[in-house]
Amino acid sequence: MEAGERKFPELAEQATIPILVDLRAPWYGPCRIVGPALEQVTRNLAGRPKLVKVNVDENPRITQRFSAQAIPTLLVLNRAAVVGRRAGAAPAPASRDRVETVIAAATSTGPPRPSGSAA
Repeated sequence: MEAGERKFPELAEQATIPILVDLRAPWYGPCRIVGPALEQVTRNLAGRPKLVKVNVDENPRITQRFSAQAIPTLLVLNRAAVVGRRAGAAPAPASRDRVETVIAAATSTGPPRPSGSAA
């Protein structure tokens, strides 16, 4: 789903599930490769998280807000807070592993239990 300055708060910041934000430029080769891989990751994770794509050329304020210095930049937001970040292109398996790890950490329930306590 594409998001610009107006839609971004509704789609990404007010979401109740984790959000993958793909800061990208549609003309840039690595972004064109990463995009489909991220779409596949979100499909494999059954829609949790949701993918939001932001064209950095058309939305410089969003890019500046997250201090993105390179594209593509992938952000994981949980309740509007950045809980994961990766700049540059990565192979699909690496992207999936990173996203799954960050999503699991962001959505874990309760504080960690001390060792030796009953589960």
